Amino acid sequence: MSYNYLKFNPILIMIINPSDQRISHEDYLEGEKVSPIRHEYIRGEVYAMVGGSDAHETIAGNLFALIKNLVRGSSCRAYMNNMKVRIETADVYYYPDVMVTCDSRDRNNGYFKQYPSLIIEVLSPSTEAFNRGDKFADYRQIETLQEYVLVSQNKINIECFRRNSDGRWELFTYAPQETLQLESINFSCSVSEIYEDVLELN
Repeated sequence: MSYNYLKFNPILIMIINPSDQRISHEDYLEGEKVSPIRHEYIRGEVYAMVGGSDAHETIAGNLFALIKNLVRGSSCRAYMNNMKVRIETADVYYYPDVMVTCDSRDRNNGYFKQYPSLIIEVLSPSTEAFNRGDKFADYRQIETLQEYVLVSQNKINIECFRRNSDGRWELFTYAPQETLQLESINFSCSVSEIYEDVLELN
């Protein structure tokens, strides 16, 4: 199937050509290089990503700025919004809100990363269930991932899922007036810094 953005919405694909719904990895990656909008790839189907709210973008930007400042000059790299993560075992490509990789193998590809240690998603009403459920299930298949962080944009609440030495995921929550700790990159900051210009702390 040729890569055609008029047919790139999976619903339209099923209507236009129900016998050929899957898109190859190659077509997806080449299409994303020229597409005016981003799409996530989930087991042969592609989904257009909607724009984020002011709160969503501000929170993600605050986190990226803080983390970027920390990893500057190190072997780690921080990315925001426009860099894909590929999970080969799950057959998906996602665009995390913020991602950090410290693995030298990720220097070999300029369009996606495969070995992140930290992924952060800012929750939106339309994506919260997916971020907590199926997407987290896919992210857990990344062997190098140490922490997965969910940040609410409607209230002061941060959840950090951290992989322990036994490979199990433990939940750590952070409320107003507390300090966020990210062990994967030896990072800490006040919750107030993350919500700067968005919500007032209670």
